[in-house]
Amino acid sequence: MTTRAQALIPISIAAVIIGVVGLMSIPEESKLESVEFPRGTIKVDDVPLEVQIADNEPRRVRGLMFQDQLPYDQGMIFVFDESGLYSLWMLNMQFSLDMMWFDENGKMVHMEQDVPPCKAALEIATCQSVVPENEALYVLEVTAGFIEQNNITKDSVLTIISI
Repeated sequence: MTTRAQALIPISIAAVIIGVVGLMSIPEESKLESVEFPRGTIKVDDVPLEVQIADNEPRRVRGLMFQDQLPYDQGMIFVFDESGLYSLWMLNMQFSLDMMWFDENGKMVHMEQDVPPCKAALEIATCQSVVPENEALYVLEVTAGFIEQNNITKDSVLTIISI
């Protein structure tokens, strides 16, 4: 008969190993507690947003990890050097997101609503990437509910005011 301690020891060891592997898989620049992002202003249709700008690889890797939920008038815009199929995942997120992909002309090419976070070390292995249908140059992340609250549709347009 197995004692409680004999059963818990292997489970505890496995949890520690998964946690360590998970932390090791996060790129070094994203482990920092605070990363400074430039700020800018955009519009989706006629809805203005103050955005954090993720315009290089370390900033894009870090994204909104570990940040608290954003107000509905704020977001993060990922700016890429060229159009492509850019997937995002919700590792170490603290809240659900709405995500929108836009082409070089500001036309929406894909959107996802209420994408849940992957917060726990055990979720890292099953944390799914969100993959767009078409190539994009910009990806906008906002707090879940933004799309519905602002009547954003597949015909919505991104306007860059300052980034």
